[in-house]
Amino acid sequence: MTRKPEWVFVGLAAALVVAVIAGVDLSPRVESDFFFSEDDPQLRATVEITERFPSPEQLIVRAAASDLESDAYRATVREMTKVLADLPGVIGVFSVTKDDPRSPLWGRLLLNADGRSTNLVVQVDDTDPAELVPAIEEVIDRFDGAGVDLDVSGVPWVMELIRRYLYRDFITFSVAALLVFGVTVQIVYRRWGVVLGTLVASLTACALTVSTTHLIGMRIGLLTANIVTIVFVLTLSHIVFLTSNWTRIRGRGADDGAVSAAMRETFRASIWCMVTTFSGFLSLLLASARPLRDLGLAGAIGTVIALIVAYSVYPVFLRGMGPTPEDADESGEATVRGRWSDIGALLPVRHRGAWLVGIGCVVLALAPGVWLVETDPPLVSYFGAGSELREGLELIDRDGGSSPLYLVVRDSAGRRVDTDEVVDEMWALQEALESDPSVGVVLSPVLLLAEARRQPLAGLLGWSQLLDILETPFFSGIVRSFISEDRLEGLFFVRMREVGRTESRADAVTRMRDHAREHGLDVVMVGGAYELQGQLGRLIARSLRFGLGGLLLLFVGIAFVVSRRPGWTVAMIAVLTGVPVVVLGGLGYLRLPVDIITSPAANVALAMGVDSMIHLVTRVRRMREAGSPAREAWLTARAQLWRPILGATLIICAGFGIFSLSAFPPTQRFGIAVILGTLTAAMMTLVALPFAAGWKDGMSDGRMEGWKDGIGGWKDGVVE
Repeated sequence: MTRKPEWVFVGLAAALVVAVIAGVDLSPRVESDFFFSEDDPQLRATVEITERFPSPEQLIVRAAASDLESDAYRATVREMTKVLADLPGVIGVFSVTKDDPRSPLWGRLLLNADGRSTNLVVQVDDTDPAELVPAIEEVIDRFDGAGVDLDVSGVPWVMELIRRYLYRDFITFSVAALLVFGVTVQIVYRRWGVVLGTLVASLTACALTVSTTHLIGMRIGLLTANIVTIVFVLTLSHIVFLTSNWTRIRGRGADDGAVSAAMRETFRASIWCMVTTFSGFLSLLLASARPLRDLGLAGAIGTVIALIVAYSVYPVFLRGMGPTPEDADESGEATVRGRWSDIGALLPVRHRGAWLVGIGCVVLALAPGVWLVETDPPLVSYFGAGSELREGLELIDRDGGSSPLYLVVRDSAGRRVDTDEVVDEMWALQEALESDPSVGVVLSPVLLLAEARRQPLAGLLGWSQLLDILETPFFSGIVRSFISEDRLEGLFFVRMREVGRTESRADAVTRMRDHAREHGLDVVMVGGAYELQGQLGRLIARSLRFGLGGLLLLFVGIAFVVSRRPGWTVAMIAVLTGVPVVVLGGLGYLRLPVDIITSPAANVALAMGVDSMIHLVTRVRRMREAGSPAREAWLTARAQLWRPILGATLIICAGFGIFSLSAFPPTQRFGIAVILGTLTAAMMTLVALPFAAGWKDGMSDGRMEGWKDGIGGWKDGVVE
């Protein structure tokens, strides 16, 4: 029966969880500018453009029907235009029943090429999308199906839907992870005390992490929505190896002081595991994207808290447990019977060299897939294939593009935009952009001027006089949205197509610049969601290259400190490199995009691989210092640790496996990547590392007592 101290920690964990639920805003924050915050350098150009050319955000409502000229259709669109315009946060609504679709401006904006749909353009202010979007949804639900089929797109709409997916996953998977981890721990250890202690310690660590990040002003965000599961895993990593050592020590009959002895034996390796994981998260603070920095800070905090809680809370539950018959069987000492028999039927005793060669071949085969990784996926990849939401986005994208791009242009000779020569240049650019297959709708100063020329007697005025009139309050100063105050620069608002894109956004933007240059104009600034997504993709690619590379370099120093042997250090880094190669190569071959939510998965899997390897090498080093022969040390250490390593792997895979049930594809891909990396790390630790590190120690075969004999022994191991 659980004694009083355990109940104190149970009550503390429950109180912390209640406090988090009651006092912390668990609704994820998703930045309106596609995962950047205002202090990010990538956002400066977009912010400057919106300040110089102020215009409200837009939502596109696509209204389709079999007969666009019918009285019923026009009545529905007219009523919907009125209802939307009356919503709080809506500045104005343009539609075919209110604006002339025959004009150069409104014809491009409101009519679609399929002839079966028109658009309602809803201009909105900076009202929180969490408040604005539900109100618009009520209108859409009211009119959808009443003679029209409605679909919606726009940055605020998409960001709010992503936020909802993340919030639902945060709540659902936090609860599901608790249940799945609990059941899996019970299956692995078959002790309710271990299960209760594990859950209490992990919940305490998660609650303290969320509370700490809240106290320093950090809200749940795009990536930190998964922080509960990550901290759960970080805490479990320490608990698994602590439990293994405690079980082994008790199996020797040393019940008194077994917990303290296990803590002393495990703590050194746990400290180094914490340092590696802590450093990995801190490296994300160098990223430019706000979500990656938030994850780095939250992960670093969670890493420290996980270690403290694992060694302060969990041991209380171990001390309250009595001996069980399984202790003697799980000591690990008796499992070293002959060559490699410690993992029984899981790995054949013979052909150990073949296993190493096989693992090497798999890594080499997957390596080319790393170059196939897509870090710049289309926006629709954030939503499930075949879903109603994605189909609607694809329809709007096909009609006129779905991702805004801002191009600020200036005449190469420095002339003002209200001169005939520059107007001609901008018309030529307008036509060039509209003929580009990546471009949908294009709005520009020349369309505004063409619309103004349609007014009575406007043809008698010059361009400069027309602009003077458009700048008056009567026209709401609309000219400021397209022409700078000094009239030297003009803004081209381009809706880019995402579906079926076969080039990077950077290449598409380069081509837009070339179009302008060909017609005598210079592009002086580029911004908008399309450009930001392209920059985000480049940041993810750079993070994968330099972030993972930097972590591996950091692990070189840590591996040497842990092992104190250059040969072991080289072996640890070599086999550890295989983890991100398998993860990224697998995603590349499977054509699964690595977006900002999926990208940290390789780091999480790498941290798990480091944990297992550090514990194994620390155990071998301790045995070698005690005088054990190399072969015996490696075999005994692996015999003692294969169960906790595989147990941790099973628990982690079960926990992250629930991510595959998410309706949000990036979360699904994150879970798949972590599972793939965790399985790879376990195989590398149990098979590749002992063979590679023990090569010169003559450990892999009884005949391998030296380097030359080792080669012959390896060959014998392959052909036996």
